[in-house]
Amino acid sequence: MKQNQTCSKIKQLFIFINENIFKSNSHIMMRYLVKELLLYFTIAFLFFFLVFFCNQILLLVQDILRKHVPLVEVMKLMTYSLPFIIAQSAPFGTLVGFLMCIGRLMTDNEILILRATGTSFFRLSLPVIILGILISLGSFFVNDYLLPLGTIEYNKLYKEIIFSNPNVEMESNSIKKTSNSILVIGEVEDRNVSDLLLFDTDQDGNQRLIVASNTELLDPQDSTIMMQLRMSNPSVIQFDNENKDTYEYISSDFTTMNIFASQFISSGSSGTNPREMTSYDLKQYINKLKAKGTSSKRTLNTYNLEYHKKFSLPFGSIFFALLAFPLAILFGKHNGQTIGLIIGILISVLYWSLMTLGQIFGLRNGMNGFVSMWLPNLLVGIFGCIFIFFLVKK
Repeated sequence: MKQNQTCSKIKQLFIFINENIFKSNSHIMMRYLVKELLLYFTIAFLFFFLVFFCNQILLLVQDILRKHVPLVEVMKLMTYSLPFIIAQSAPFGTLVGFLMCIGRLMTDNEILILRATGTSFFRLSLPVIILGILISLGSFFVNDYLLPLGTIEYNKLYKEIIFSNPNVEMESNSIKKTSNSILVIGEVEDRNVSDLLLFDTDQDGNQRLIVASNTELLDPQDSTIMMQLRMSNPSVIQFDNENKDTYEYISSDFTTMNIFASQFISSGSSGTNPREMTSYDLKQYINKLKAKGTSSKRTLNTYNLEYHKKFSLPFGSIFFALLAFPLAILFGKHNGQTIGLIIGILISVLYWSLMTLGQIFGLRNGMNGFVSMWLPNLLVGIFGCIFIFFLVKK
């Protein structure tokens, strides 16, 4: 009888603590969860930021520095590329950061304590979902507004670098495509190029082949000319477009050829680049292309893919938050922080692979741009719902 009274008093004490301490300070617990989630998101975001920075920036910087481009110009190129890296890093930082954070809370039994006080999974998931939405909105702003600005300035500066130093484009043992010609480049040393091969067409549409054993790069005398090629002992073969059996052969001691900046498309400055437009401008441009009816299917797919990517990638943070919460609780009971890191990186690699495959299928096989770009998010959302079902059932 005495033991039952003791148990009853303990039960009443627990109910009193739950109603008067935990519930009255629930906002403090939620604030603690938000603080922890932001901390781990920041760490994971910086990790992916460095990965993308090294992969997409440092390789470019190393290649340009070898061509004696001033360090100030290189630093500007890096700055203009930051919006792209930020937009890429935010969704993956959300996934890995939230998995590590919630996994750590599970391992330390903090989730268990909160659940013991009567806090539902729905209430615990609110800070996760809200932060996922806020991160998505911030990432969308960077992707839709800052990225076009950065891309425009990047292409403009890169074009100026090419004007001042044509060696940036003339790389040893490489192939360069312009709007109407193909350059096959041999060994490049300073301003001398060996074994230069040029395929192009003249004004009448006749195919032409130019071969030179040695070529010197000259400084252009006109602002519209990107580079001048002074060829030694060039040989020119020109085929008649109407009569394929007829051709002309020309040789000389020297000849000078002008390469105009508008011809080069490798720097992304030729035509309208979809990454230089906001989602609104891009949608208007796509409607204009459809109205004209003269654009190729590949061109339309390129713009459609970029349009849907402006939404799918930044708003992937919401889907990742939806997946991270149940996944960390179900598998984070032991070494949750480490398990969250490993699972997060694996999912990030798979997600990135699906995005890349979607772009390839969209461009080459004409796959619908919406499906190509949103399929990874859809799969993440489906698995998130499945894990939530198992969590509630458990």
